[in-house]
This record gives sequence, structure tokens and C-alpha cells, in this order.
Amino acid sequence: MPLRHQPVHLSSGNLIADRRYEWACDALHKGDLAGAADLLTQTLELAPEYAAAWFTLGEVRERLGEREAAVAAFAEARAADPRDRHGAALHLMRLGASALASMPRGYVRAVFDGYAADFDRALTEGLAYRGPQLLLAAVRRALGDRMQFGAMLDLGCGTGLAGAAFRPFAQQMVGVDLSPAMLARAKAKGLYDRLVEDDVLRFLAAEVAGNAAYHLVVAADMFMYLDRLVPVLEGVARVLVPGGLIAFSVETHDGQGVILRDTLRYAHGEAHVREALAAAGLGVLSLESAATRTEKGAAVPGLIVVAGH
Repeated sequence: MPLRHQPVHLSSGNLIADRRYEWACDALHKGDLAGAADLLTQTLELAPEYAAAWFTLGEVRERLGEREAAVAAFAEARAADPRDRHGAALHLMRLGASALASMPRGYVRAVFDGYAADFDRALTEGLAYRGPQLLLAAVRRALGDRMQFGAMLDLGCGTGLAGAAFRPFAQQMVGVDLSPAMLARAKAKGLYDRLVEDDVLRFLAAEVAGNAAYHLVVAADMFMYLDRLVPVLEGVARVLVPGGLIAFSVETHDGQGVILRDTLRYAHGEAHVREALAAAGLGVLSLESAATRTEKGAAVPGLIVVAGH
């Protein structure tokens, strides 16, 4: 099963509206798009600020081929929930109704909080995920026998899959993630010396201010949730010791720059990745094509990158 973005189930506060919304979702599940649209319209007449209903209506309108109506519904969903836990802003970007921008933090947190309990199994069994193993192998090739690190930082650590792969080689390990539910899973594994709930850019800024120093920074399948790589790479460059390394994975595409895929993840072109590293003052040690996961039976194109000062 693809690790995709499921609707956030929040009550409208109106029991009748909630019931109609449930009927609409059932109709949608059965493929009755017209019926679902009608029930969602009724729902919104009862609860005009019901973000989940607006969001689902946007999905239905798009599937019906009604782009303008879909855009209008997604815009209403975003307005109804300032935290944008459904990710309506991403759909507006994908439909070309707004410029490419950062993912809403509330959405990222909601997605991964929802997946935390089943995250490891969903990735490793459902998506044949092997990001940490690919990153570990790339770092080994770059360093040879020198696979020992004083301090390692795991950006977007999630439940600790990358931490488990690298822990034998790190004297100290710090993890940061936006999702408290994912961090709770990571904490239970006992891998990290410190875990921090924060946005990675804000965390890196605080680490720079505190004169933190790391020998290795790892970001396993985290950069596909960032539209811009330069700010985070600049932050990483500032916390790396001389000779320190960053190892990360990205999803990629054959074109230039960055795109937002239908999966609602960003894909970065190879030239774009190289330019971002150069802008941050980091030199490429290795950059290889590799898929860290499969979706719907097909490998997702990606890059495994090791860089440093």
C-alpha cells in the first residue's frame, strides 16, 4: 500500500452534518461521485466551515473533471482550517491554482501522527523501503574503514529507521521530527540520546546558535517534503564539523528544478540538487540514482547523495 495522505477525520460539531459526511464518504468509496457530491453539498449547507467536507468535495469535483469547482472547494477547505491539516494548499499547487511553496506544517504533522502506529510495517513491507540501507552503504563507500562518528544528527528521524541503521557507528545520536507520535515510537526504541519535536529549519537555527557540532547528518526520505533545499543545507553546513558529512535521499525527475508529484511529495532534479549543495558550500562526494521505495509496483526514481565540506 502506498504511504499516502489520508483525510483527517475531524467533526463538524453538527451530528447531522457528520452523518451526511459519512454517507458521502461511503458513496465515494463505492464510486458514486455524483451522489457523493450531492451529499457533501448538503453537509456544507448544514456546516459551512466543515474543512473535511470541503476537502473531500474538492477531490470529488476533480475526479468529475470539474477543475474550477475543485479549486474553489480546496480553497474553502484551506480557509476553514488555518493549520491546513488536510493539505488543501498542496492540491491547489498541484492544480496550478497557486505557486509552489512549502508544505503546511499542520498537514505534515497530521499525516505522520496518523501513520505512526503502522509506519515501519507500511514502509518496509508495503513499499519495500530501503532508504537507510542505501544511505549507510553510500557512506561506507565514501569513508571506507573510517565508519565512526562522534555525533550524528538524524533530520526527520520519524520512528528511527535510519537511526537503527547508523546507531552502531555513532557515539551520540540526536533526532528531530515534527510529529510527536513518530517521536514517541522512536523514543521507545532507545536509539537516541536526544529527541526534539520541531521543524528542521528552526531546529538547525537553534543548534547553530548553541554552537552544536555534528560529524554526520542523515536525512532519509525527508527532503521530498521540502520544496527548497538550500535553506536546510545551509543550516546543515553550519553545524557540520570540518570534514563532516551529510547523507540524504530525494525523489527525482528528469526535468529541471522541483516539481510536486501527484503523490503530494516534491521531486528534485539532479542539477537542482547539485546547485543547492553548491549554494550551501557543500561538495558532492557521491550522487547515485536509486529508488528508496516502490509504489503501485513501480520503483520511485530517487537519488542517494553524500556531501561535505
